[in-house]
Parts: sequence; structure tokens; C-alpha cells
Amino acid sequence: MSLSIRNQLAGTVVGLTPGEVMATVKVRLGGGQDVTAAITLEAVRDLGLAEGSAVGVLVKSTEVSLATGPVKGLSIRNQIPGTVAEVATGGAMASVKVAVEGGELTAAITKDAVADLGLAVGSSVVALIKSTEISLSAA
Repeated sequence: MSLSIRNQLAGTVVGLTPGEVMATVKVRLGGGQDVTAAITLEAVRDLGLAEGSAVGVLVKSTEVSLATGPVKGLSIRNQIPGTVAEVATGGAMASVKVAVEGGELTAAITKDAVADLGLAVGSSVVALIKSTEISLSAA
């Protein structure tokens, strides 16, 4: 299946914490970073997830925020360091490709944010992704 979701990274489930309706799933990406996805228990069952399961980590580019360094005092669990590989700007929006260990993430942010953060190829950034904005696929 082809998807319009730009951010598709491979990983392995390293932890699973079920709740009454939702679960948190910790996934180790190919570059060694851990990310947490919050998905329904039904999805956990449908995908057959367990520790050791291979999964695809999917994130829409509009759900990736960028910071110029690690952010403390924030509820966003997933903070992935990287380097800006490409910046493409339009009239109002920009697409920023970020090289991360084991792959690449794309963030769709405003053109003003690119300017305010001083983003350019080679800039160090941290990609911020809420756990509720990460989808998983069975690999």
C-alpha cells in the first residue's frame, strides 16, 4: 500500500503498557532512538503487537514540530535530534527534511517559523512528536 505520509521509519517494539482503552507502545527505531506511540488496545490486538514485533512508525509531516535544541518541561515524549538536510519554502509554508539516525523526517511548518528559528541546511534541530500522533503498522 502506498501512503501520503512522508515519515515512515522502521522499528521494533521494546515495551507495551496497556490501559483500559489505550496503550503506550515504546518502539526502538533503526538509529537506536526510542519513540512512544499511544494507540488503542484494539489496534494493538489487530496488529498482533508484542515486545520484539517489527513495526513501521508513521507520522504526518504536519504533526512534526521543530526546536533548535532539547526542550524541558514539555509533555511531548518524543524528541528526536537531527540535522536539517533540506528546506523548501513556499508563500506561507515550508517543508523541512531532517536527517536523523537511521532515516529522515519531514516537518511541514510555517515559512515564518523557518525564519524565526534560523533553519538552514546543516542546522541542528530536535523533532518533536506527540505520542498520540504516531501511528504504527505491522511490518
